[in-house]
Amino acid sequence: MIRIYSDHESISQAAAELFTILSRQASVICGRFSVAISGGETPRRLYEILASSPYRERIHWDEVHIFWSDERCVPEHDPRNNASMAHQLLLDLVPIPPENIHPIRCDQSPHQAALIYEKELKEFFKDQNPNFHLVLLGLGGNGHTASLFPHTPVLNEQERWVSEVYISELDMNRVTFTASYINQADQVVFLVSGLDKAGVLEKVLEGPYQPHELPAQLIRPNGTQPIWLVDKAASHKLRAQNQEDIDAEGPIPD
Repeated sequence: MIRIYSDHESISQAAAELFTILSRQASVICGRFSVAISGGETPRRLYEILASSPYRERIHWDEVHIFWSDERCVPEHDPRNNASMAHQLLLDLVPIPPENIHPIRCDQSPHQAALIYEKELKEFFKDQNPNFHLVLLGLGGNGHTASLFPHTPVLNEQERWVSEVYISELDMNRVTFTASYINQADQVVFLVSGLDKAGVLEKVLEGPYQPHELPAQLIRPNGTQPIWLVDKAASHKLRAQNQEDIDAEGPIPD
């Protein structure tokens, strides 16, 4: 499902509304809301909106559990750290209990960090299906999502939930959810904004299936298409502009 909005602000507002709706539904049904968030520039505005009225008051933060789909193996307070950004823009500004925040800690080897995080996830989901209510993802210019980069061994992983990965072009170790684990989620939402993403978005959505070139193509939660919230700049190369499977700008239904 692709929803096109006028600009970055509009997709951020739509994502905030969806976050709120899903969190309230999950709280009623499960007594808690499990969400995996991401880093990068695109979700920054979403985090600011969630930390502001009316969303700050509408969400039952004591029932929200925050995880991360990936993390850079850098010091905890490094500005490149995904959790650090989320704390600054969102988590330090809302009444979420500290024990409900589950960062990936890279203070050991990347392999050990991945094993520890997978153990934490299995403990968290031990009495329920291991399905996140929501996974929020972005799209990199090279087709990566989370830390699933082109031509990395983690793309072939089918058993593990969390894996270490070395990104040679960045000379950086990361820890990431595997595609097979992301695909267990109840809902996966991509946020894509800007002219610089138009080419890769077209390839991912309308090009040939080449998941080792474009890892975002691996993401099909429970065998279905994720929700794509994109702005007009990012969507302008899509051939499907006028097809029924692309909705016009408007609020996400409750």
